Amino acid sequence: MNSTNGSPLSPTYEVAVIGAGLGGIGAGVALRKAGVENFVIIDKWSRVGGTWLANTYPGVAVDVPSPVYNFSFQQRSKWSRFFAPGEEIQRYAEEVVDKQGLRDKLRLGSGAAKGVFDEVNDFWRITLEDGTVITARFVIGAVGGLEQPHNPEIPGIEDYKGKLMHSSRWDHEYDYRGKRVAVIGTGASALQLIPELAKDVAQLTVYQRRAIWIAPKPDFRMGPVLNSVLNFPAVQQTVRFVGNVGVNAGLGAGLAVSAHPRLTSVGLTVGETALKSYLFAQVRDRKLREKLTPDYRLGCKRPSVSNAYFRTFTQSHVDLITDGIQRFTSTGIVTADGTSQDFDMVVLATGFKVMEKGFTPPYPIYGRDGLELGEFWDVNRFQAYQGVSVPRFPNAFLIVGPYAYAPGSYIPLIESTSAHAARVISEAGRRGATCVEVRQEPHDRYFARMDKRAKKTHLFSQGCATSNTYYINYQGDGAAFRPSTQLEMYWENRHFPLDDYQFTTARPVRTRADGQRASAPAL
Repeated sequence: MNSTNGSPLSPTYEVAVIGAGLGGIGAGVALRKAGVENFVIIDKWSRVGGTWLANTYPGVAVDVPSPVYNFSFQQRSKWSRFFAPGEEIQRYAEEVVDKQGLRDKLRLGSGAAKGVFDEVNDFWRITLEDGTVITARFVIGAVGGLEQPHNPEIPGIEDYKGKLMHSSRWDHEYDYRGKRVAVIGTGASALQLIPELAKDVAQLTVYQRRAIWIAPKPDFRMGPVLNSVLNFPAVQQTVRFVGNVGVNAGLGAGLAVSAHPRLTSVGLTVGETALKSYLFAQVRDRKLREKLTPDYRLGCKRPSVSNAYFRTFTQSHVDLITDGIQRFTSTGIVTADGTSQDFDMVVLATGFKVMEKGFTPPYPIYGRDGLELGEFWDVNRFQAYQGVSVPRFPNAFLIVGPYAYAPGSYIPLIESTSAHAARVISEAGRRGATCVEVRQEPHDRYFARMDKRAKKTHLFSQGCATSNTYYINYQGDGAAFRPSTQLEMYWENRHFPLDDYQFTTARPVRTRADGQRASAPAL
């Protein structure tokens, strides 16, 4: 496209939201509240739900209480369980889309493949997977952190002839009942998946690299009485507030700034003692308990809850292998001690690529002067102002960026960063600006503050050295979390100084004597 009559072009959309999970849905609602109507929500999947559409493995469920895991503007008052199954969260996403009138904003079935900022016209050109190119003044990246499956690099894996699948790409047409099944990994997904598989398979072998800390899960059916109580708005709001405070405190315990190391150590010791007692009550075999006991301190990884995981390993047809995997064969797996086992199906419960080189962002994004965001982060470390915006990438915002997530439910994060983006976009409209870019100094100040805090947390202590936590990336930074309370995250994303951003307006395009275009100087 070319400018006509010396004037900058206008994009098709004011805003393009990339991702139709809860993050993209939350962004759409925030835009509408800010008075922005000309926007589109793009996703590669054929339905909304994001993570909850991709992850459909047996036993998938939310790991925070259901009454907490919903938006403040549309609190659900009917849940089947206190920890709802994944399909119920996906249905909730559909409910929000319909009630908030976002259905006609969706463009599904072809995700973003590339984004390029047009510096002459101050808008983004977004190439979709089907080759279509759309233009939008602003872009909000709402692709979740748990998006790109992490497949392990194990020799011979490509030669395996049995059924191989990642937990986030479950093949429901495959019947695993009565089969010999292996699960590689013991993270959050495996924790839910393993007990369910054990119910139906002939033999289940779990390959564990690191044990995980597990607490009992206070789960129960939410009958008519409890759901009717949640129908009262005051009760809903109270439960949601108290629940979020509790979840933030529980999940963020190990990530809090260690202002009092001795107090932190005492607290962790008390917690570890309680969890070891729970393990003892579930597993009486000493050798098996030793295998299931982490060699790193509580809080190094996101804590997990389950009432069935430990007991699953006491069943005669379930084995826990802690020897490293040496290689795959065409029929199974060989461990470092030379033991070989054949399997009909192998499940890779090996997590996701979180802020890894070459995979974050999941597609190339080119800002000013052709600078690619992934390359910028690789060279300069992962960073973003309030986890939302990056200098030299104008008119672009993130829902889950570096140093955005204060541990707890993801819903307050989505509402906070969505409000941040919508506030800036709304202010650009009020000022008549076509280009918005976070200033370098406030961005650097925020990065330095978060980095300093993160390095003081329990995660960077010797007690977490063997945890291999995804909270610390390949650069040795804790960019996957925000070392703060969710209250600070909420407040700062709504009350940051607008002067932390530079607002400019595209000038008419001048024509040189040789007939070529030359953009006017920036304001």
